[in-house]
Amino acid sequence: MPSPFFYRTWTLFPLRLVVGAGFLMHGLAKYQRGPEKFAKLLQFVGTPFPLPAAWIVTLLEIGGGLALIAGAFVALFALPLVFAMVVATFTVNGRYGFSAVNTVGLTADGPVFGPPGYEINLLYIAALIVLALAGPTVASFDEWRSRRR
Repeated sequence: MPSPFFYRTWTLFPLRLVVGAGFLMHGLAKYQRGPEKFAKLLQFVGTPFPLPAAWIVTLLEIGGGLALIAGAFVALFALPLVFAMVVATFTVNGRYGFSAVNTVGLTADGPVFGPPGYEINLLYIAALIVLALAGPTVASFDEWRSRRR
């Protein structure tokens, strides 16, 4: 029977990949649309210095997503990513309630969805905290670095 270490490192491996891919995809979407467009949203919710903030969040999500996928400096990237999710919860998603899927109507083509609530933000926050506290997982730069010590 494998050791508890085996289960801990392997069970968190897919979580690390999925959370990293999620942040990477969100960051790339902001980058491809242009951080200037994201800055308009940030300005609307009252963020000071919206354009620099948009660039910082965009680069944090891309860099943090790549770092999580690689398992590199996971605990270091977790804190600013959690902060970004908390800010998004209170400035954007919180006003739409808990549910990530808000059905606001139904047409002949199917359901009409409204803005997402903060459910996904909480899932990201919980996953980041677990990954930061659990330590290195398999197939990660952090695991390789800890073995070399």
